[in-house]
Amino acid sequence: MKKTLTILFSCLATSMMAQGTLADYNRAYGLRERFSAKKILHSGVEPHWIDDTETFWYKTTTEEGEVYVKIDPATGSRSVQQDTTGLHIKARPQWPRDNGEDGHYWSETDDERKAEPATSPDGKYTAYIHGWNIAIKDSTGQERVLTMDGCPGNYYSAYIYWAPDSRHFAVCKIRSVEKRYVYYVEAAPKDQFNPKLHKQEYQKPGDDLMQKTPVIFDAETGKQVRADYAKISNQYGLEYLQWSDNETFTFEYNQRGHQQYSLMAMSAKDGSLRTIVEDKSDKYVNWTRIWRHHFADTKRLLWTSERDNYNHLYLVDKQTGELRQITKGAWYVRQVQYVDEEQGVVYFSANGMNKQEDPYFIHYYRIGLDGKNLVALTPEAAMHRATLSPDHRYLVDVYSTPSEAPVAVLRSAGDGKVVMPLEKADISALLAEGWQAPEVFHAKGRDGKTEMWGNIYRPSNLDPTKKYPIIEYIYSGPGDQYVPKVFKPYDYYMSSLAELGFIVVMVDGMTTSFRSKQFEEVCYKNLKDGGYPDHRLWIEAAAKRYPYMDLERVGIYGCSAGGQEAMSHLLLHPDFYKAGYAACGCHDNRMDKIWWNEQWLGYPLDKSYLEGSNIENAKLLSRPLMICWGELDDNVDPASSMKVVDALIKANKEFEMFIVPGAHHTMGEDWGEHKRYDFFVRHLLGLTPPLWSEIQYPTK
Repeated sequence: MKKTLTILFSCLATSMMAQGTLADYNRAYGLRERFSAKKILHSGVEPHWIDDTETFWYKTTTEEGEVYVKIDPATGSRSVQQDTTGLHIKARPQWPRDNGEDGHYWSETDDERKAEPATSPDGKYTAYIHGWNIAIKDSTGQERVLTMDGCPGNYYSAYIYWAPDSRHFAVCKIRSVEKRYVYYVEAAPKDQFNPKLHKQEYQKPGDDLMQKTPVIFDAETGKQVRADYAKISNQYGLEYLQWSDNETFTFEYNQRGHQQYSLMAMSAKDGSLRTIVEDKSDKYVNWTRIWRHHFADTKRLLWTSERDNYNHLYLVDKQTGELRQITKGAWYVRQVQYVDEEQGVVYFSANGMNKQEDPYFIHYYRIGLDGKNLVALTPEAAMHRATLSPDHRYLVDVYSTPSEAPVAVLRSAGDGKVVMPLEKADISALLAEGWQAPEVFHAKGRDGKTEMWGNIYRPSNLDPTKKYPIIEYIYSGPGDQYVPKVFKPYDYYMSSLAELGFIVVMVDGMTTSFRSKQFEEVCYKNLKDGGYPDHRLWIEAAAKRYPYMDLERVGIYGCSAGGQEAMSHLLLHPDFYKAGYAACGCHDNRMDKIWWNEQWLGYPLDKSYLEGSNIENAKLLSRPLMICWGELDDNVDPASSMKVVDALIKANKEFEMFIVPGAHHTMGEDWGEHKRYDFFVRHLLGLTPPLWSEIQYPTK
């Protein structure tokens, strides 16, 4: 009898858990529709300027439905209409497809072999490629071949740059290299029954790279001068080629390893090279952040640099190389919107200037080229997205926070004062559905003084007397900041997962961007760090404040670099993370794209590439792992995931995996999302997920 009762109670408990879980699943899957952005009124302001005037229109949704609002800042008038009559809507440009013929996909190298002949500004000469060499034709039709040393592996570029006075033109001689390709088998293509093979150019760390040598030709005499390649050797790239004046040709030299980045000038007279401005680092120069503006007078240049640990604006004398810092402080210039050369003013956005608020909030400013008269144009403590009018007199500013709905206003670009309100989002329909904002939480990181900022997402039916497992959604690679800072009624990566009965968190720790150079440089030759010490301290601080967060049940998941980090943290820190889901991870940095990995791990390749490899560390797996990828992932080589699987099998490790047919770079698609839900429900909640056939999915 006792045994029978035990079995009965066990069955009842399992049934009750399954029923509770089913209700959570139904609620989680219904969340996307319940918290849809379509339920927000008076939002979505995106200005469209009419005929490049200061008059603009935008579309929004009101209580009466979708409307078009026309604003005339000069008169302060506002008109609302139901259609687009009189709005002068321009057709959306049709961009060429990246099919290898009309445009280049990000992984493809531009060989510069084909281009239209280049005619001089005065129309007297046309320069072009003849075989692998350079030829020129004058207005009489007389042709001259100027070089004879071009060949298939060492040819002249078809990209030809004429000096303004038509006397000289510049071109690069290119030493080509053998290309690497990644191959994909599409098992179930839509247009045929049998599998299909795909081929994609894909450079990886350590691969040989093309090298360029600039050459300047005299159009009249055919005389040529060549740059000294020894001074620009071992190139990662040679870019931004242009004439500064009639005698000076400039380009930017990115030395491989990214520890030197130089703007250089080449003399048309003798081919000599001089450095105009240069950034150097014993770790890396964040070259993709560099922004430049050449003044019309050809004598000055605006340049951004992290040379003082923060990204700031510098005014450069192009003749002497003298630098004058325009912006300065423990904050970060994000983007330059406009340079008013006539008035001597720069409009830019930045974060971190206001110490009393979230350091990632972007604000907009203007400042004189002399570094004086800094004006804050968007003062509210929020994340701002502003657009200048064509005449640069007005600013359309939309701002919000994770908990505060968007507000849109029209401002004066001179002093930031509000000219007129535009829209204030109405989220009453969301609140009626039970919407709750994520909590913005900050705590000190590994250095004991720097605040790390992140978000906490909770289930809507939270019971603070119970214990909840924690799941960290991770993307911590350098190059950006990832925690959402704007109002999002529904977050695909966190909202529904929390509704299943988890506390879902995301934090920007060290190794991420836009705090300081030192903050990000923790990643250098150390991608395996992934911000772990800061993330753990932040989660522990949150759990100390909220005892219902269970530090004994912490999971982690992510995609791409986040997939690599999720698995790496699971392998290296199993005392903290108890289950992990890794999607499309670049699990070994030797296999991933060259531009990402050599930036942070350097060149030539060394042991740091091995230390962070999930393939090398697969033998350490001691916690539940689910790994997945898309069979056509054209961002991260799918073989990276397959090699991890191979290493896990060889180490006799138990794990789960799946491949999504036809999918590219993915978290797992809708089917994989469900697999992820079930995985964490089993391993962190300790419950048996409901049958998929029982769940009430939203209408697709």
